[in-house]
Amino acid sequence: MSPNRLLALLTSVAALAAPALAFGDGDLPIQDNSFLIEEAYNQEPGVIQHISTFSRVGGTGAWLYSFTEEWPVLGQTHQASVTLNYAGLEKRGPTGIGDLALNYRWQAVGSGETEVALAPRLSVLVPTGDASRGLGLGGAGIQVNLPLSAMLGRHFVTHVNFGGTYVPSALASDGGHGPLGSFSAGESLIWLAHSRFNVLTEVLYTRSETARPGANDRAETFTVNPGVRGAIDFPSGLQIVPGVSVPLGVGPSRGERAVFLYLSFEHPFRLAGPTVEASAKAGADGQG
Repeated sequence: MSPNRLLALLTSVAALAAPALAFGDGDLPIQDNSFLIEEAYNQEPGVIQHISTFSRVGGTGAWLYSFTEEWPVLGQTHQASVTLNYAGLEKRGPTGIGDLALNYRWQAVGSGETEVALAPRLSVLVPTGDASRGLGLGGAGIQVNLPLSAMLGRHFVTHVNFGGTYVPSALASDGGHGPLGSFSAGESLIWLAHSRFNVLTEVLYTRSETARPGANDRAETFTVNPGVRGAIDFPSGLQIVPGVSVPLGVGPSRGERAVFLYLSFEHPFRLAGPTVEASAKAGADGQG
């Protein structure tokens, strides 16, 4: 299916679903399932999440698969995660493992149950991809992101991101190495049409440059990403969230089209510590 047809389908699904959906007072909406923009909610104690994403660019056939594993660390204040990438460049281009990201996120303000939340992230980028084949940056680096989440009334939430990446010795287009720096800024607006069905639009701007004379390694992108996501809950505590969106290039990225698929599995796990419910029950039993 082409990106334009998928976008039309997403719009139709949202329009048809909205009148039939109700938001109950006791329902907790889908929260930590953003696509391109990061939310400011760490994992709850005792709950882990496995996130898979797949994107394919229209025309070129380039694609990227990403897998992220998120774990709480001794509660919700600290979270550790790892992101693995596997990519294919163009239709008959190189295919292989990309760079690895080791992430730490600090729940500095609030949580998924508060109106405002802030959770800065620091990532170490490990050059596991073959940069000579276009599958990596060519050197180790660090990345910082500042996600801020805020409820806008009862049916809307927004996530704002500001971030940067620095690689001291990245591979430039002329085969040499030089420092790479990039900046990103973005925001999302999510309509909580139902606690188990959301309509979202994300906007993301990025700019990067490798400081090596003559290499001309400058890139600028501007993406608008409309999409939908839903949740399926099971009595065991497992929640599955599939989603789909259509990243559209505007401005410096004008004419670019892609399809983005999202799939998350979130569930309690004993080795990640006691869940909030288990801790509360233990406290109540102790008092009794």
